[in-house]
Amino acid sequence: MNEGVLDLGEALDAQGWALTGPLLSSHECAALRDAFDDRARFRSHIDMQRHGYGRGEYRYFNYPLPAVVQQLRETLYARLVPLANQWQVRLGHSQRFPASLDEYLERCHRAGQCRPTPLVLRYAAGDYNRLHQDLYGDQVFPLQLAVLLGNPGEDFEGGEFVLTEQKARSQSRVDVVPLAGAGDGVVFAVNERPARGPRGDHRVRMRHGVSCVRRGERMTLGVIFHDAS
Repeated sequence: MNEGVLDLGEALDAQGWALTGPLLSSHECAALRDAFDDRARFRSHIDMQRHGYGRGEYRYFNYPLPAVVQQLRETLYARLVPLANQWQVRLGHSQRFPASLDEYLERCHRAGQCRPTPLVLRYAAGDYNRLHQDLYGDQVFPLQLAVLLGNPGEDFEGGEFVLTEQKARSQSRVDVVPLAGAGDGVVFAVNERPARGPRGDHRVRMRHGVSCVRRGERMTLGVIFHDAS
């Protein structure tokens, strides 16, 4: 894992997402792509079309997570938790997140959310992911991470990562996130985020998805910080 993650707070506050730059090496990306076919490393397999989520497939890792995924999850949580707690204050929530991922996962597990949520997604030509939110129970960390495992224009075409923002009494705004290559990541809001307005903070609802892949195979690592019930 590349430790040179930029300060993400300003972009997250402004638009609900922020590019991280490269987080994984080409070797780490290849290892995660190859891991997809080792069913023993995953707790479940989801056919997206069967569930009405779009087209494509994804698999949730078992514990213990691959070392690189565990490191990403721990490191990014520690860097994001101050902003997450600022958002809690601005949104009027009383709950605060603990400083370490281990402490937070203990809270999740006490609430019955014990299943790991980091996953690998695979899309072929014609596949896509409908707009959604990754909510798995009452415990929700407000930020998550997606990392490309292949190169746009080389391994696939299309398959853009898309975010929508919905403000009260307003039409949705759409962002297409410019992920440049394998190992590049984006941190984004899971559900709600605060946005500043002339009368103070207000709530903005976020959803994310993937546009149709036109050629090749697109694979992504998703790192969600709360576990699932």
